[in-house]
Amino acid sequence: MSDDKLHIRLHVYDTDLSVNVPRDDEEYYRSASKLITDTVNTYSTLFKGKKSDKDILYMSMLDIALRYKKEGARNDTAPYSDILGKLTSEIEDVLKK
Repeated sequence: MSDDKLHIRLHVYDTDLSVNVPRDDEEYYRSASKLITDTVNTYSTLFKGKKSDKDILYMSMLDIALRYKKEGARNDTAPYSDILGKLTSEIEDVLKK
C-alpha cells in the first residue's frame, strides 16, 4: 500500500472540495462523493419545497449512515467466531477423552 497523497477535486452535491487523499483510496473518495450527491439529489427531488435544505442534508446523512451500519452488522463475524471457538474447544475436549 502506498503512502503517496494525491490532490483531487471532488464534486459533492452542490460543492466542490479540494482534498488530499491516499493514492490507494482515490476510488473510494470518488465513489463516496457520488453516493452523497446521488442520495441528496434523491431527497431533494422528493422533498424540495417541503423540507429545508438542512433537513434534506440530514436525511441524506441518516440514510447513508443507516446503510453503513446495516452493512457492518451483516459483516460482523465476531459472534460466529466466538461460537465456533467454543464449539471447537468442546469438540477437542471430547476427542481427548
